[in-house]
Amino acid sequence: MAGVLVDTNVLVYAHDPAERMKHARAIATLEAVYASGAGRLSVQCLSEFFWTVTRGNRPLLAVREAAAQVERLALGWVTLDLTAAIVLEATRGVHQHRLAFWDSQLWATARLNQVSLILSEDFTDGRRVEGVRFVNPFAPGFDARQLTAGSGREP
Repeated sequence: MAGVLVDTNVLVYAHDPAERMKHARAIATLEAVYASGAGRLSVQCLSEFFWTVTRGNRPLLAVREAAAQVERLALGWVTLDLTAAIVLEATRGVHQHRLAFWDSQLWATARLNQVSLILSEDFTDGRRVEGVRFVNPFAPGFDARQLTAGSGREP
């Protein structure tokens, strides 16, 4: 398995300057993952990103800006589709691994597309589920440069 699947929260923090540390870390992480060529996004994450940054009384982005960003991401990154097989695998992840459904769907997307690493703050840092490892890019000690070091080692 290879590749790095980036969760919605990393995309959102890259557009939220109010969260200074997470904002800077998200940008550095996205740049490193993109530069490595291993970066992957899912249709689920693009949808969640659009919804999250455009809602509320003080949205992070206007609808037009968010739509343009989703288009840039979809065209610039390898984007993994959501399929019936992924939804079925996600239901298994809920049952067997006690994952919340949307988290399980992200895990299933990675597993069925042979992506070995998910960057997200929503899982236990370092946890492995059937060959997929979860890493929190906002955890102390995380270094996005490890993703592009060329050593073949996972962060």
